[in-house]
Amino acid sequence: MKFVKNIAIALTAVAGLAGTAMGAGAAKHPMQMEWSFNGPTGTYDRAAAQRGWQVYKDVCSACHSLKYFRFRNLADLGYEEDMIKAWAAEYTVVDGVDDAGDPKERSGMPQDAFPSPFPNPQAAAASNGGAVPPDLSLITKARHDGANYVFSLLTGYEDAPADHPMPAGKNYNPYFKGGNISMAPPLSEGIVEYEDGTPATTEQMAKDLTTFLMYVAEPKLEARKHMGLNVLLYLGILIIVLYLSMKKIWKPVKEGKNFYE
Repeated sequence: MKFVKNIAIALTAVAGLAGTAMGAGAAKHPMQMEWSFNGPTGTYDRAAAQRGWQVYKDVCSACHSLKYFRFRNLADLGYEEDMIKAWAAEYTVVDGVDDAGDPKERSGMPQDAFPSPFPNPQAAAASNGGAVPPDLSLITKARHDGANYVFSLLTGYEDAPADHPMPAGKNYNPYFKGGNISMAPPLSEGIVEYEDGTPATTEQMAKDLTTFLMYVAEPKLEARKHMGLNVLLYLGILIIVLYLSMKKIWKPVKEGKNFYE
């Protein structure tokens, strides 16, 4: 009976903790999607990543920067140098200061990182209802279950439950901690027109953008996985060679022969 009583107490405590978490606004667990880059042999879907770049450029870049990603990195997605130079030139970057101490500006170049759309965090907050849009360079690595989280957040906007308090200027998204997010739904069907003719549904754009942001956060993922498989193959061959060598060396000993005969 004492054991059963202890179990009941433990279950009650767990239920209480769960209720506390929900009351504190714990986020809904992200949807589990299938991604081409998952698994030990996963690779990036280049077509999806290119579409994701288009979504970022046409939609997300108005608020979010990619300060750890450089224009030249787009080459690994299959873009030609001339296209990259043209895209970079659309942006203005600060390059040092002049003799008067004023910032010098110039057109972007392939070696530049994507500039922030705002000159400072204060300006970013003032333009976004007091919230500073996060840099997206490492967003898929900075969040738990990153790729699934980003996709779920982009597609998870819905009407708030009747008992959920909604501050002015906020939107309800159960995948965001607390449920109240300053960012309005960024994607809507047809907001971009894909160059390859793919229908630009909200789910498609969210998946493509997530693929692009995953590439931004880990552009060497494919090389790392390839190297890892090569190392495992090398170690496997080495184990076989060492095992056969051991069998040969110890065979005379097992047969009772003098090793030096």
